[in-house]
Amino acid sequence: MEIVNWKGIAESLLFAAGDEGLSLKQIAHVLEVDELLARQIMDDLIDDYNKNSSRGIMAVELAGTFQLVTKKEFSSYLKKLVESPSSAALSQAALETLAIIAYRQPITRTEIEEIRGVKTERPLQTLAAKALIKEVGRAEGTGRAYLYGTTKEFLDYFGLKSIKELPPLPDKVSEEEDSFQEEADLFFGKFQEIDS
Repeated sequence: MEIVNWKGIAESLLFAAGDEGLSLKQIAHVLEVDELLARQIMDDLIDDYNKNSSRGIMAVELAGTFQLVTKKEFSSYLKKLVESPSSAALSQAALETLAIIAYRQPITRTEIEEIRGVKTERPLQTLAAKALIKEVGRAEGTGRAYLYGTTKEFLDYFGLKSIKELPPLPDKVSEEEDSFQEEADLFFGKFQEIDS
């Protein structure tokens, strides 16, 4: 009879779930066990992490979900990683794309490319990887293209309480895309200087 490594499976599930975490019910369902056994497996996994002080992560239960999280004592190193110039800097193309999304959201990739006049796939990937933008739905019509919008991380990154704090664009912008781009570049350029 094969011995099942429940804790290992549970650990890999938590890793795959990321920040969302998993509820006890979800874990029990995936493992095909009852919630009592799932609870025991998770308690054992949490115990294992707590006993091993050399690990950089731990398993916790927060707000009804189980997650893998980093240990607080390493937070200063994580902060350095997030704030390092290489991870914080955005290219001009990414800043232009972000400005368009911020002011015109929700917006499709095709609409962004029409405004910029160049392909936007790479900047979109960069912005999504940095969690500054996300897919917020699908456009109506043929193809149902993805719609992009900004995230909470975008607001945090630029020190805004809400999207309404973006500086207003000139009234003529609706017909003059170049003017829109210049105004947006000025706004985001200020933040790029702060980051460098």
